[in-house]
Amino acid sequence: MKIEICANSYQSASNAVKAGADRIELCAELAVGGITPSHGVIEKVVQELVIPIYVLIRPRSGNFVYTSDEFDIMKKDIEYCKSIGCQGVVSGVLNQDNSIDVKRTKELIALSRPMEFTFHRAFDWVMDPVKALDELTLIGVDRILTSGQEISAIKGINLLKKLLNKSQSALLIMPGGGINVENVLAFKKSGFKEIHLSATSLKKMMSNPKIPMCSKQFFDDTLMAVSDYDKILQIVKKIT
Repeated sequence: MKIEICANSYQSASNAVKAGADRIELCAELAVGGITPSHGVIEKVVQELVIPIYVLIRPRSGNFVYTSDEFDIMKKDIEYCKSIGCQGVVSGVLNQDNSIDVKRTKELIALSRPMEFTFHRAFDWVMDPVKALDELTLIGVDRILTSGQEISAIKGINLLKKLLNKSQSALLIMPGGGINVENVLAFKKSGFKEIHLSATSLKKMMSNPKIPMCSKQFFDDTLMAVSDYDKILQIVKKIT
């Protein structure tokens, strides 16, 4: 069984290689479910670590419904990843009702070739996972990363096994979410060929700062932070 490590930094990716992981999903900001890392991080990891590197293509936190500008950014990031030798990308697009946006996802898949394409945990938001599996199979997704639509993959293992049986090797079902040393064998015994985990440890870097840089209001999947045109305009008018 292959192990994919969700690495949020060069150090995390390096640790994964040294420990014997099979593949890296490179991202940033695990606290919001991951977003696309900087080109500098991608380049350093690809150039210095001898391991297949898949890059998360997600331009922001929040939902998986994207504007045309955001979609253009995603395509540019895929082109960059392909140009520097990444082996795969991890992405996907949903419609407003959380169904698979087949047209846009298919466009991303075509653009990513010959890299592999993993449909990420947006899958855990779809209303009909069996229908979504069929749609993703038809458009050529290589694998689906999912927790089985539960808070952790071990809790979603029944749906994961159902998806595994239905996929019949047409694509890979890769469990991810809360996998650890205590429960990993349950996935191996169930016949999964790959698993996804971050194996994160939190390390204290400093004493509590006087001024925090984290804002709790941003950690909400139902909200999207955006600089407001009207607020900016009011400030500009105020000082000019």
